[in-house]
Amino acid sequence: MAKKAKKQQDKGPGGTPATVALAAAGATYTVHSYDHDPAHPSYGEEAAEAMGVSPDRVFKTLVADVDGALTVAVVPVAGRLDLKALAAAVGGKRSALADPALAERATGYVRGGISPLGQRKRLRTVLDASASAHPTICVSAGRRGLEVELSPDDLAKLTDAVVAPIGKE
Repeated sequence: MAKKAKKQQDKGPGGTPATVALAAAGATYTVHSYDHDPAHPSYGEEAAEAMGVSPDRVFKTLVADVDGALTVAVVPVAGRLDLKALAAAVGGKRSALADPALAERATGYVRGGISPLGQRKRLRTVLDASASAHPTICVSAGRRGLEVELSPDDLAKLTDAVVAPIGKE
């Protein structure tokens, strides 16, 4: 059964740290909410389906350990993260996905709802270069069932992201 995504602006109090950060920065964005299905096998694919958006425009936020430093990777849900490319993008040698509990503690978000914006501890961020091919992309707004749509340039600026080819099919 298809889920309907609702569009809304979420600029007031009671938003997530991600939407509060966007509002404070004066960024242009749209919040999309949908009913999250805990049985769905992929948070990102569920979001793309619910919003009726191509999986190439919906980006997942992954936390990796690059040479001992937590690093955020933002890649399309249609692909995978190239860990070697991520390490190279930040001048590192080795990277591996971080322990989920450690990622949750560092970001302040739960797995499946980790946003690159408004994190508890600001982590260095790398945005996949494919984002530049789209006028807007969607990333988690800080909880399962909530996405934020914004320009890739705004996302890169607000997170001080390095833009590099870190995704693979």
